[in-house]
Amino acid sequence: MKKLIGYQRGINFGGWLSQCDHEKETYDNKITENDFQIVSDWCLDHVRIPIDYNLLENEDGSYKTENLIYIDNAVKWCGKYGLNMILDLHSTYGYSFDDYDEGGLFFSNLDYQERFYQLWEMLASLYGSNSDMLVFELLNEVTDEAYSDSWNAIILECIKRIRKKAPGIQIMFGGYHNNGIDALKDLVRPDDDNIIYTFHCYEPLIFTHQGAYWVPTMDESFRISISATYGEMMEATEKYMDQATVGLDDVDPSDGFSEKYYEKIFADAVKIADERNVALYCGEYGVIDLAAPDEILNWYKTIHKVFDKYGIGRAAWTYRGLDFGFVDEHMQPVLDEVLRYL
Repeated sequence: MKKLIGYQRGINFGGWLSQCDHEKETYDNKITENDFQIVSDWCLDHVRIPIDYNLLENEDGSYKTENLIYIDNAVKWCGKYGLNMILDLHSTYGYSFDDYDEGGLFFSNLDYQERFYQLWEMLASLYGSNSDMLVFELLNEVTDEAYSDSWNAIILECIKRIRKKAPGIQIMFGGYHNNGIDALKDLVRPDDDNIIYTFHCYEPLIFTHQGAYWVPTMDESFRISISATYGEMMEATEKYMDQATVGLDDVDPSDGFSEKYYEKIFADAVKIADERNVALYCGEYGVIDLAAPDEILNWYKTIHKVFDKYGIGRAAWTYRGLDFGFVDEHMQPVLDEVLRYL
């Protein structure tokens, strides 16, 4: 399988330029140059930087050019500390991964799509020359499978426009079910050598999202061990999760968690990437801060064995905050050990 060189071991800078209050104080202080140096000192090779459209766009579509300084600095600091970078558009006008009520408007509204294309054209004009250290990720986490055909058409048009400005840049995109690994089979196959398929993996979701307050059906006091049997995990999933999970419905319920779980759920994705000659990348994976530290470590060790086996690049979620932070207090007992496996 094609390997994404320079993007094998990374981390997300979530909550900085995306999923934030979009105040200048946050932009200036949530992530600073020192954090890029820390990631470099961890011996990681890249950062994934999510941005929301409203970092750069006003509601009327005009640009906040003064905020380009934050992307400028990220590119500069990555260069200074020997890091590569993925620029991820985490939301666009008319769509966000967590907007289930109105999220579909983007996929049917040509005006919203035009804003999306023009934003990427601007970014390609400004940063496309950095193809030696930068990847463009078109959009984070398409939700509904019903958007698949529209999303594929948008991908093709966006790639065509980016290529006029940045012919050599690598371009990344994922599919429905929030960059679900099961959606890769339905992604468009562009006639382009610099394409990367991305997916996210928080499986088994009942473990990585135990007690998650944002899951409507979750009991916030619920806890489960990574050593629980698959049967116990499935029983808890049916009780507490309102989101689809992957891989628990066709395993021996008496078995326990191991790397065989990821071997199984990654198998089709690896085959697809190999057949289509595209690199495969996991843009988000991680465990909520409510899990026991030693069990978080166990989870990372296990998933990384399979990432490494197939050469799948990845970026853990996330560096600071958002209930998954690596530099936050809950990770300190195992941080050094976890970093060995990133």
